[in-house]
Amino acid sequence: MLSWMLMASVSLAAPLVMGHRGSAGVRPEHTRSSYVVAAESGADYIEPDLVMTKDGVLIARHENDISETTDVAVKFPSRKKTKTIDGVSITGYFTEDFTLKEIKTLRAKERLAFRDHSRDFTDEVMTFEEVIALAKELSSKLKREVRLVPELKHPTYFKSISLDPVPAFVRAMKAHGLESSAIIQCFELGTLRDLKKSLKANLLFLFDDLKARPADFVASGDKRTYGDLLGDLKSVASVVSWIGPAKEQLVTADGKSTGVIERAHAVGLKVVPYTFRSEAQFVVPAAHGDAKAEYALFFSLGVDAVFTDFVDEAVKARGALK
Repeated sequence: MLSWMLMASVSLAAPLVMGHRGSAGVRPEHTRSSYVVAAESGADYIEPDLVMTKDGVLIARHENDISETTDVAVKFPSRKKTKTIDGVSITGYFTEDFTLKEIKTLRAKERLAFRDHSRDFTDEVMTFEEVIALAKELSSKLKREVRLVPELKHPTYFKSISLDPVPAFVRAMKAHGLESSAIIQCFELGTLRDLKKSLKANLLFLFDDLKARPADFVASGDKRTYGDLLGDLKSVASVVSWIGPAKEQLVTADGKSTGVIERAHAVGLKVVPYTFRSEAQFVVPAAHGDAKAEYALFFSLGVDAVFTDFVDEAVKARGALK
């Protein structure tokens, strides 16, 4: 552990801190209060995951199934359905079955049982437009730019039900002049390739289970898996400028690099692993449950940014590099 700390103290470019769903470790995710805490704690970017409503409005939720993050089951008990999303059967309450007016009657709650629930049912669900406005408000208040790293969730699925999120997303990005400042994420490389035709923005490809195939690849018949793509980063670099692997895809159990970071940098890609959480069960084995040691390890390996649920702790860890 000490060696990691010493390595992290050498002269390295300071990594960016991206507030995962805001600062989801201390406030219910994707809420105004979560984004405010993230920005005030020093996040360079805040992350709105985006899904569609029945009437075609982009809203900030991690999944279109909002069973675990809102009081939807209490307010709309009859709307429960079973659907297949990206090949997985899910029973829940789905944003595409609700108008924005109905969504606005809901209140957000903490998803994980072991985290603080004192702010449950305080915040409403935000639209993408409201997140954009909040980022501008926070930038003015804090006298520094608070940028966005939006993620399009399940775009191939939404397109299949005539709720393609891409046109609405592109309109919003252009209308608010966000092309030069935002980093746009997706687990679908084809969707990012399409976005590249419409937007002059930094794009970030996220890696899921390496044995799985991106949903757009499944739909198009492309047989490549995430593992295949991780082994062909030059091809990925022809579409995007960032990759977002899971932490475990970057480091071995004994704390050594798997080589992904080095290969990514060699083809001009920046690397932002997900997700840093302070609870011991989420820390990679090499850091033995110590979140501070985990940050030091990944910073020493040369990541360009981190997605974190605890922005304040990531900022402190970054400060130790100076």
